Amino acid sequence: MKIKLKDNSEIELQENSSVLDLAKAISEGLARNAMAGEVNGEVKDLRYVLKEGDSVNILTFDSENGKKAYWHTTSHILAQAAKRLFPDVKLAIGPAIDNGFYYDFDVEKPFSEEDLQKLEAEMKKIIKEDLEIKRFSLPREVAIKLMKERKEDYKVELIEELPEGEEISFYEQGEFVDLCAGPHLMSTGKIKAIKLLSSSGAYWRGDEHNKMLQRIYGISYPKASELEAYLNMLEEARKRDHRKLGKELELFFFDETAPGMAYWMPKGFTMLNTLIEFWRKEHKKRGYQEFSGPQLNSSELWKTSGHWDHYKEDMFVLTDSDGKEQALKPMNCPNSIKIYASKLRSYKDLPLRFNDVDVIHRNEKSGQLNGLFRVRMFRQDDSHNYITEEQIGSEIKSIIEIADKMYGIFGLEYKLTLSTRPDDFMGEIETWDKAEADLRKVLDELCGENNYKINEGDGAFYGPKIDIKMKDCIGREWQMGTVQLDFQLPQRFNLSYIDSEGNKKTPIMVHRAILGSFERFLGILTEHFAGAFPLWLAPVQVKVMTIAEAHNEYANKVRDVLEEAGIRVELDERSEKIGYKIREAQLQKVPYMLILGDKEVEENKVGVRERKAGDLGQMDLNEFVEKVKKEIEDKVM
Repeated sequence: MKIKLKDNSEIELQENSSVLDLAKAISEGLARNAMAGEVNGEVKDLRYVLKEGDSVNILTFDSENGKKAYWHTTSHILAQAAKRLFPDVKLAIGPAIDNGFYYDFDVEKPFSEEDLQKLEAEMKKIIKEDLEIKRFSLPREVAIKLMKERKEDYKVELIEELPEGEEISFYEQGEFVDLCAGPHLMSTGKIKAIKLLSSSGAYWRGDEHNKMLQRIYGISYPKASELEAYLNMLEEARKRDHRKLGKELELFFFDETAPGMAYWMPKGFTMLNTLIEFWRKEHKKRGYQEFSGPQLNSSELWKTSGHWDHYKEDMFVLTDSDGKEQALKPMNCPNSIKIYASKLRSYKDLPLRFNDVDVIHRNEKSGQLNGLFRVRMFRQDDSHNYITEEQIGSEIKSIIEIADKMYGIFGLEYKLTLSTRPDDFMGEIETWDKAEADLRKVLDELCGENNYKINEGDGAFYGPKIDIKMKDCIGREWQMGTVQLDFQLPQRFNLSYIDSEGNKKTPIMVHRAILGSFERFLGILTEHFAGAFPLWLAPVQVKVMTIAEAHNEYANKVRDVLEEAGIRVELDERSEKIGYKIREAQLQKVPYMLILGDKEVEENKVGVRERKAGDLGQMDLNEFVEKVKKEIEDKVM
């Protein structure tokens, strides 16, 4: 039989050959490194039997789905170890995640650090046993009976909720059997380097009304050196934790009186406003118009938009004095639509770009809150652009140009991915197909054909989207902005414009955020720069410090000159030793320090110290002011 490969070439195999057989036919090296196969767009085991005409891509650990097969297999090894050491443990779920895997267990008491060490040691034994991993399927009633016999209540619940006719598959390794759709590696011995990272509580199915389970997180790699590098990255990330730095640098903090909502201190709020003002300036240059809308909207608005059906559980819903339901807005698109619909529009008006930085609220589950990375109140760097069909390509390209500026100023690299129609979608499939084709065409032009990733089924419920993924300085990848093409909401709200022939047409709506949210982006920047922010963004750009009280009068004049020049400055005229003041300013990661003593006062100069380079020597005050201003202008102008 003939099988089509990723490069569209064909290879001939014997009937009933597996994905692994195909890998071996290509090369022994590929077969050794193969984790799974992508068959006709679906991820399958290496043991999966191919048929004539299948299109196959062999997945190694370098691919996302290859990693997930590797990590998913490791999660089963963890579960097997847990059953060996704690026979009464009940199994919940154990998926691969973006960085490793976890498994949820129902146990009498939380796992201790000693338990994790024992589990890790048992996992290594299972790996050394090199147990063959076998896949098999069972009829629904037989599957339920098997799980009941094994007292796996959570598995029984999962099976009972599967649709009629759906395959119920299991994976077996030695004495261990687990309900699972796969894919998995061929044997436990294929896993090499492992580490259990932590344990925490997790509600069954993420619902706080369900029982609290114990979740164990772990990571694994084909090479010990790769595991070591990952653990080093985690250690570096811990040092850079934005929640810790936020307190130390007096930027922001969180309090139990407002879960998921940051308290912005003066320095942090200065940074937030500086970032927003830069954002505003760059958008105004490109024809964006800023507006502001209500915080609280009637449920009727959210029902028309579709959010009531698709997003209500994530909204803060209130009842007014008349008994009518309202919701704090979780996004800005319906309010933007109201601005668009406030007057008759012409094709000459398009594209219309309405941006806003209003506060929005989302009712995130308490267990998902994570500093500035996952909050309940934030400001999205939002815009909703109304365009004609002919303007799709040029508009998306102009949005990506803004992304270039926004990420480039911080030295951040990003890549684009296409997310397609989800299962829970709104509208006609034909409309979706056209929208996806339009986005593919733009991405082919921007990135080169097939040089971008496709996330099947990860689009918004109203349209496909381009996602912006960014890497920070320690190699972590972040999901940042998004560009979403929407043919649905303009129709639901009966939006229109008058075309060149005097006919009514429906505009296309582009939802877009570049940074994601200002709060989350600042959290990421705090860790990326380890709190040592670039000069233009730093809350205090210059710290003026005196050697003795006799220099205070001159120091005040220096501060006034800097403030008049628009430079953010603090004056430290405490009667402390200068070495102590410098160390404190260094800990506060201030970009420039000005040391003032007798010589500086006499010569009307300043002693300049830079955060990284150290002592730069004496400089004329005006010369220093121009230096700082130019350094800022070179970045943000």
